[in-house]
Order: sequence, then C-alpha cells, then structure tokens
Amino acid sequence: MSVGTVIISIVAAILVIACIVMGASYKAYERDEGKKDAKFKPIFGVLAIFFTWVLLFANSFVIIPTGYTGVRTTFGQIDEVTVQNGGNWKIPFVQSIQKVNNKQQDIVFEDQVWSETSERTALYYAGITVTYQINPEKSAWIYANVSGYKDSLVTQSVVASAIKTSSKSLSSTDATNRGIMEHLVAENLQSSLDEKYGENIVIINKVTISDADFEDSYNQAIANKQTAQLAYEQQSIENQKAIEAAEAEAKVKITQAQAEADAAVIKAQGEADANKLLNDSLTETILREMYLEKWDGSLPKVTLSGETDTIVDVGGYMPEE
Repeated sequence: MSVGTVIISIVAAILVIACIVMGASYKAYERDEGKKDAKFKPIFGVLAIFFTWVLLFANSFVIIPTGYTGVRTTFGQIDEVTVQNGGNWKIPFVQSIQKVNNKQQDIVFEDQVWSETSERTALYYAGITVTYQINPEKSAWIYANVSGYKDSLVTQSVVASAIKTSSKSLSSTDATNRGIMEHLVAENLQSSLDEKYGENIVIINKVTISDADFEDSYNQAIANKQTAQLAYEQQSIENQKAIEAAEAEAKVKITQAQAEADAAVIKAQGEADANKLLNDSLTETILREMYLEKWDGSLPKVTLSGETDTIVDVGGYMPEE
C-alpha cells in the first residue's frame, strides 16, 4: 500500500467519524429541543470536528522552502527517497519530514594550522573559510549516515589535513600565494570528502585563507637576506657606474689621442707637401737671389785650398773695416 493510499484512507475515516458525530449531535438537539442548554450541543460537535480537522491538516502537510530538501521518516525509519521542495503530504502523527539545507554554507576555522613547505620551512594558516553544499539528491543519505551532520560534515581535522598536504607540495614562495594555495586546498579537501562519504555527496565550492605567514625566525632570515641583497645590488650599481665612468673617460682619451695623432699626420703631410712644392719650384736663379738677399757683403774668412784640401784662414789678409 502506497503512502497516498494510506492518507486517503485516513481522511475518509475522519470524514465518516465527523458525519457520525454531527448526526448524533443533531438528534440530541431534536430530542432535547425544549431543554435550556440543548442548543449548545450541536455547536460543541461542530467545533470539535473543526479543530480535529485543523489538527489533522497541520500534521499532514509540510512546506519545504527553496534551497532545501526533506527527509521523510516513518516511525523513525528513514525513507531513501529525498523529498523535494514545495508542499508535501505526510501521515499525521506517523510520519515526519526534516528539512536539509542544500544552499552554499560557510564554515570558518579561526585557529592556526601549522604546516611546512616542500623546503621544510615552517608556516601557519589561519582564518580558513570553507564554502560547501550538500547534493540535494543525497540529503537522505547524509541524514541517515552522518551523525550530527550540521556540525560534523566538514571537520577542522579534515581541513587541516588538506592544508598540510597542499603546502608540503609547494615551494616557500607558492605556499603563501593565495591564488595557488586556496585552489589546491579545495582540490585536496574535495578528494578527502569523496573518500570519506563517497563522490558527489558533499561539494566543496571554495576555500579562502585570510592569513598565512612563516615563523619569526624564518621571517628574520628573509629580512636579513633582503637587506644583504639590497646592499649587494646597490654596490653592484655603484661598481657598474664606476666602470662605465672609467670606460667613458678612456674612450675620451683615446678619442683625443687619435685626434692629436690625426692632426700631427695632417700637419706633417701638409709640411711635406709644402716642402715638395717648394723644392720643385726652386731653380738656380731663385737660389742665387735668395743667397744674395741674405748676404751681408762679408767675404768668407776661411777657404779650401784646391791643391792640398787644406783650410786656410784668410781673415788676416783682409783689411779691417
């Protein structure tokens, strides 16, 4: 017998009982028509039937809002078929329908989760928010198999395990990169929940990490390294400037020396050309004229004897001026 058949049978029985009560009330009214309180008896019967109907209706109909599904239980036995949102009938006092939230839900873990990178560098994560939702088709399974599912479906231990697994596969630089770390944690967390509950039951939509940092000693080492690196870079810049200045100065000197050498060559070439031109233009007549222009009228005081190649001083034979 289906649930719908059972509900129809119960409603029919209630109607029969209501008719019997109303008939009995009316007969009592007719029999006691002359009595003082007889007129109140039919009213009590009608009120009793009305409140009975209200009570039965209130326990026979459940509205499941959008974003939720229902789980039907009959005498504590959970129905494997998930109740969809909207209006749903149930057998009063026999069945109950519990709502299960299938919307995106956030669970926040404020405590620090310590881990390490692939380089064995210690660091921690804090302010972790996991956004998840329950597959609507699996609401009945969750309700039946996960005790206290509202608080224990996604636990801090499972999230911490996913974080540690993720960070150990990353370098120190990537382990503090939220864009890389959050995506990897979501993948590992989804894998852990699939292994625990089965695939496509709990869906991880997003993981957000608000704080991630290394331990103090590592931060100090990083600060020292950065200071040394900055000093090295500054010294390198100064050295490069000095080298460039020396190279520039050397180039200037080379350029100047080359210019001087080129000028000397040009000057020498000019003098040579001038001498050649002068030499080519000199004649015996011109040389004689130049000699006479320079002669002061004095005769030579020494002469060379042609016969003996002896130099004779003739100055003593010449009259004084």
